[in-house]
Amino acid sequence: MSKLETTLEKIEPVDPALLDKAQKRLDSLTKPKDSLGRLEELARRLVGITGDLSFRVLKKTIFTFAGDHGVADEGVSAFPTEVTRQMVFNFLRGGAGINVLSRQAGAEVVVVDIGVDFEFDDAPGLVKRKVVSGTRNLRIGPAMTREETIRCIEAGISLAKEYAAKGAVFGTGEMGIANTTPSSAIVSAFTGLPVEEVTGRGTGVDDKAFRHKVAVIEEALKVNAPDASDPIDVLSKVGGAEIAGIAGLILGAASLKIPVVIDGFISTAGALVAYELKPAARDYMIASHLSVERGHKAMLERMRLRPLLDLDLRLGEGTGSAIGIMLIEAAERIYNEMATFGDAGVSERSS
Repeated sequence: MSKLETTLEKIEPVDPALLDKAQKRLDSLTKPKDSLGRLEELARRLVGITGDLSFRVLKKTIFTFAGDHGVADEGVSAFPTEVTRQMVFNFLRGGAGINVLSRQAGAEVVVVDIGVDFEFDDAPGLVKRKVVSGTRNLRIGPAMTREETIRCIEAGISLAKEYAAKGAVFGTGEMGIANTTPSSAIVSAFTGLPVEEVTGRGTGVDDKAFRHKVAVIEEALKVNAPDASDPIDVLSKVGGAEIAGIAGLILGAASLKIPVVIDGFISTAGALVAYELKPAARDYMIASHLSVERGHKAMLERMRLRPLLDLDLRLGEGTGSAIGIMLIEAAERIYNEMATFGDAGVSERSS
């Protein structure tokens, strides 16, 4: 049995009894019932995901997967492909948005070269898991082979196992010029929604470039005819290496009962693939925010995930995950550190 098959078998839905037990603890705290709203929901989910009634956030890791895309040759991005590797160097120097927000969250940033068309030297914070040196142009044929796709997913699974620890929380992030194009193709393939409805402007293309981008995605779906009932087929034909790596990380986290915070549009494309492979994996996902990218809402709705925030973000990198992790830590502290009515000698609500 392959690593992917073994991982899928290990993923089970969260036990509702654990959620009930967590709710009883929350209801005993010195506050009106449900008055901390979605922070209480987060606390319940952390208990359910981990199976630990006294779960503590002890290790926060954000994985920023990097990969290039052959479809960039079609002019679907406002930036040239060399920006992918340039941004990887920026991540490693600590100068990007994800670095700033991760420092604020107290999270480690792990930059994963899973598909960049460049050979990096060894550097602190860089993990080399290269499967492809950029994908092929999905407008004219499959972006990856099925074997390459599975290897990318399994690279993500391996990272989840490697960084697993007591009190671990993971976040997803990515970098890859033109990667909103495969992400839009993935949404359309799984939901059946028209390409124009799920395609955004990515790095900020103008109206003419946007219409061209939509046409490229429509042609890619026509040429490749991805089978929505086979998530690996969809991912290999119109996806990307970093999207596959994210899917694998999420599946690995779910199999290990580790909460994983999902960033924006591209990260959620990876999450959607993980969900299509194993619907129970969504129990372990926490959607950090609602992206400006048009197709993001459709993916979240398909997985029945409600985002924590709506900040008009569209940067990627894992920036939304870093903010989400801050909220998760706030929820955990409320759950563990607030006094109960009995502890504080405070009268409870009258019957």
